[in-house]
Amino acid sequence: MTGWAWAALGLYLVWLVAAFGVRSLVQRRLTGDTGFRGLSGSAGSAAWWAGVLFVVALLGAVAAPLAALAGLPGVVEDASVVYGVGMAITIVGILGTLVAQRAMGTSWRVGVDADERTELVTNGAFAYVRNPIFTAMAFTGLGLTLMVPNAVALIALAALAVAVELQVRVVEEPYLRRTHGDAYVSYARRSGRFVPKVGLINPK
Repeated sequence: MTGWAWAALGLYLVWLVAAFGVRSLVQRRLTGDTGFRGLSGSAGSAAWWAGVLFVVALLGAVAAPLAALAGLPGVVEDASVVYGVGMAITIVGILGTLVAQRAMGTSWRVGVDADERTELVTNGAFAYVRNPIFTAMAFTGLGLTLMVPNAVALIALAALAVAVELQVRVVEEPYLRRTHGDAYVSYARRSGRFVPKVGLINPK
């Protein structure tokens, strides 16, 4: 189990550096801005909780393998097949995150500025799902949990799932509707929320 915990920690750090560190540097080079917008909403609001839970998920993804290395038992023990499947899913999630970020181009942001207008991206992975970055993040989180299936990892995965749902439904979709109007509604009628054809929105 120790080896898998180290592998999970290493893959997570690679994802973190590539998806946030390197991506923010690329964004700054392209636009002069890192793309980070921070928490949305007032303290205690659903939008604020989305940001807080993202932080919990990010910290939990580090804490889970560290807890395993410290001796915290897993929900599943001595299951190399499960750990191996988790590693494969994690790698797919990391690559998916980077591909989706590249497709988003200069519209990439972490958080939402309600007064800002960015281009509506509908090409690449975005032609099939409206939130491919979040889909890839969920894959990464699931994979890491399977690699180190302990209580801390399960809590982090649950926090990520709730954070993504809140961020998309409460923050991003209302913002995109206000900003892009009919263009976004038309797009959302044909592209799923997280997977193709699922979560299409009603135009009303």
